[in-house]
Amino acid sequence: MAFWADEVAGRIAAAGDAHNLATGISPSGEIHLGNLREVMTAEGILRVLQERRVPARLMFIADNLDPLRRVYPFLDAAVFEPLVGCSLSHIRCPCGSHASYGDHFLEPFLASLEELGIQVEVVRADELYASGRMDGVIGQALEGTAAIARILNELTGKQVPAGWSPFDPRCGACQRLTATDVTGYDLAARTVSYRCACGATGEVPFAGGGKLTWRVDWPARWHALGVTVEPFGKDHASRGGSYDTGVRIVREVFGSEPPFPVPYEWIALKGQGDMSSSKGNVLAIHRMLRVVPPEVLRYLVLRADPSRSIQFDPGLPLLNLCDELENPDHKNRNARAAALARLGGEAGPVIPFRHLVTVAQVAAFDPGRAREVLARTGYDAGPPERLGRSLGYVRSWLEQFAPEEVRFSVAEELPAAARSLEPEQKAFLGELADRLPGEAGADALHALIYDLVQERGGASPAPYFAAIYRALIGKDRGPRAGHFLAALPSELVRRRLREAADAPPAGS
Repeated sequence: MAFWADEVAGRIAAAGDAHNLATGISPSGEIHLGNLREVMTAEGILRVLQERRVPARLMFIADNLDPLRRVYPFLDAAVFEPLVGCSLSHIRCPCGSHASYGDHFLEPFLASLEELGIQVEVVRADELYASGRMDGVIGQALEGTAAIARILNELTGKQVPAGWSPFDPRCGACQRLTATDVTGYDLAARTVSYRCACGATGEVPFAGGGKLTWRVDWPARWHALGVTVEPFGKDHASRGGSYDTGVRIVREVFGSEPPFPVPYEWIALKGQGDMSSSKGNVLAIHRMLRVVPPEVLRYLVLRADPSRSIQFDPGLPLLNLCDELENPDHKNRNARAAALARLGGEAGPVIPFRHLVTVAQVAAFDPGRAREVLARTGYDAGPPERLGRSLGYVRSWLEQFAPEEVRFSVAEELPAAARSLEPEQKAFLGELADRLPGEAGADALHALIYDLVQERGGASPAPYFAAIYRALIGKDRGPRAGHFLAALPSELVRRRLREAADAPPAGS
């Protein structure tokens, strides 16, 4: 079976000579890793189209004209309760450092897209409407109110209320979009008259005076911007959902064809369910870009068919994802996903992330010592800047997501835990110290440990591995023993094992 992006791009390329891909997100809260799937899905398709020399562009539509729906848990109710119903582009920034509420969440996201190598043409909804580019479709929607109401009723089973309008004017008094009723419109003047629940009445222009309701705004944008391809969440893809109604509206009211649909499943956070900014169940993209290189997040999304959900665990499974990107299975589609995930830039040595976790802690995050450890374990550290970034990723992962058993530091003196070893464990450590070669790789050291265990009659290896870790880090568990010992100076290992073997019992 072909890789999903190749298959979709093939079908798209057969349907036209040039394509406008679009994605859109409402910046009502932190734009998180789950939101990345929409943009990354479109970007994956875009890259394949570009490989095939099919003219294509990608627009990101920031839905900052959307109203604030409610006071989310991360907002100050006293400040934002009066602003519910106002456009995100017309609400103050929560931190006071951005032009608006919408920009507060939008700007970090756009910076993350740039770091991820995702080139988009940003279309802000407030600017789009204010420019007058939506005036034509607003007029068509107002004229087609009855037809739109009929479509919504037929596909959703819900009767629109009497007096409903596809356009929400902004009240000049309270600034809300959600409390106004249209009382008339003038196509020639391109104005809409309204009455608001606050008691105010007035007239606004099509351009910048409000916005179309969601189920009409979406197909109106398809028509106005010439959108030919758009990914969207599974909620919009349900029977009678926004895409179904959009298809009918764009054809019957605006007179054009809907874009090729690419519905996708959610990204769920391990143990917490689908990510949702309104529920606070999120991992911010900019936060994850401090933990792993951008290619890893790209690979996370691209390797899974959009129709399949992604269960994301930033703990140990993230290490597997990092190493899988460096060593994809060339017998399956992972290699294709890895190729699309790659960004241009400096090439360098491939050091498994899992190994870097050990190296960084052995070296106490000192770049010079880390370089020595890497050389001792057979890896080229590469340029200093690259190594510094890698150590930064490891530190962030250890601080934020690593399970306790992965964190360690090499003790400067024999840990107290090593003094409570059983005689058999001490004898094992003494023999390991005697037979430890001057220089050996991880595999050789791993084999030596197992040989010594087998010489003890095939006993369970667990107590002996625990003895090694107690002697070096004061814990019963640690990184893979062969790789761990190889990362340490052999003289340090030999001396510490001998100290543990000869140490008197605790309290003596």
